[in-house]
Amino acid sequence: MLPALEERDIQCPYCGEQISVLVDPGETGEQYVEDCQVCCRPIEFVLSEGHDGELSIHVQTDHD
Repeated sequence: MLPALEERDIQCPYCGEQISVLVDPGETGEQYVEDCQVCCRPIEFVLSEGHDGELSIHVQTDHD
C-alpha cells in the first residue's frame, strides 16, 4: 500500500506567506519545485527524514 499524502504548512521563501502543500512521504531524499499558491514563484522543496524518523521539509528559493 502506498503511503498517503501528508498536508503540511510551509512559509514561502519569497513572499513569506504560509501555505499548505501536499507531500508524499515516499519521496524522502527527493528534491522538486512547486510554485507558491500566493506569489507564483518557484519554491524548491527538499524532503528528508529527521533523526526521529519524521518527515522533514526544507524550502528555499531557486537561487539558494
